[in-house]
Amino acid sequence: MQLTRFTDYALRVLIFVAHRQGRHTTIKDVSDAHEISEDHLMKVVQRLAALGYLKATRGKNGGIGAARAPADISIGRVVRDVEPLAPVECFAGAYDGRCILFPNCALRGALQSAQLQYLKALDAYSVADVMGTGIPPATRGLRASARDPVSPRKPRRAPARDT
Repeated sequence: MQLTRFTDYALRVLIFVAHRQGRHTTIKDVSDAHEISEDHLMKVVQRLAALGYLKATRGKNGGIGAARAPADISIGRVVRDVEPLAPVECFAGAYDGRCILFPNCALRGALQSAQLQYLKALDAYSVADVMGTGIPPATRGLRASARDPVSPRKPRRAPARDT
């Protein structure tokens, strides 16, 4: 499963705001930190505020803040709330029946089962779990290298060649 940029940015905003708990935070702060367009983040923040994840204040001294404690925000719930969860056409509510396999196809059931397992795995994590301040519950007891196989290091630049 692949998340849309919108969902990726929504999760980044929630984590960023959680790290800055109690401090004035703006969309520009998030934009600068993640190098994301402020216009795009504005849409993300509006959606998160409408869903009750963020408090947003407009105006000169406006900003954004968490409307819930990071431990109370399920990653799976956020994904369900902001991600268009239709991996294939027949999942969509406005399915037009173009697929000739639809009446007898088991692919839909297989993908639905996979999607439910994917979301169930994400339900095990809260924003607090993914903030980098502790060990997420699903990985407790694993070695650090098994917990985090991808290092957050920046890619190395290739050495300059003499020509």
